[in-house]
Amino acid sequence: MWGSFQIGLFDAADLAALGWLVLAWGLLGRLSEHPPASRPSVSVLMSNYRREWMRQMVTRDPRIFDSGAVDSLRVGSTFYASACMIAIGGIVATIGNPDSLLGLARNLTDVRPAAIVWQIKLMIVLAFVINAFLKFVWAHRLFGYCLIVMAAVPNDVTDAAAYPRAAQAAELNIFANRAFNKGLISVYFALTALAFLLAPLALALATTATFALMIRREFLSHSRMVLLQSTPK
Repeated sequence: MWGSFQIGLFDAADLAALGWLVLAWGLLGRLSEHPPASRPSVSVLMSNYRREWMRQMVTRDPRIFDSGAVDSLRVGSTFYASACMIAIGGIVATIGNPDSLLGLARNLTDVRPAAIVWQIKLMIVLAFVINAFLKFVWAHRLFGYCLIVMAAVPNDVTDAAAYPRAAQAAELNIFANRAFNKGLISVYFALTALAFLLAPLALALATTATFALMIRREFLSHSRMVLLQSTPK
């Protein structure tokens, strides 16, 4: 019964693998931003350091290092957004050329599904890449907002607006980094979704490997152990 179940062009194995892909993508984003209180993720730990960074900026003179650091973060988001644009163009061009798709199918697998099946599978990859592009663009804008608020922090430490405004800059920095991280997660899962071109089992295995890799980096990595040694509040 399970093997014969089918919706449209995809059978139960395809749908199960695709469901696991979407679930893992959503769950990873949720866990990285809202981990258990007893086990903070690298993303949460870094948010504390970003707040401390902005507090230290208030007393730093000049603040060239701080503006340069945020500007380098903007450059990183720009690079990834540009890479996503190139990938979007390539995927759209491939989807629009059924002959090249069928040639790709013959090289990858012995199965000969209709071209529309391959187009739909590439559209799934495209959806992740588009989401990543939008997140990187939004991160770029938020880092820009952060720079403006940083510039508005008074140079006088005794000014009542100095630390509250630095805290605002810190939160914008954190929001920008969250958008950037979501973009990176979508890039990882776009690459994972390419395994769907081979077989649903390949997609399920690739999704599991990607999910395990990202969980390890957030909760079991050496970098997390370093951050935990002296975490600012």
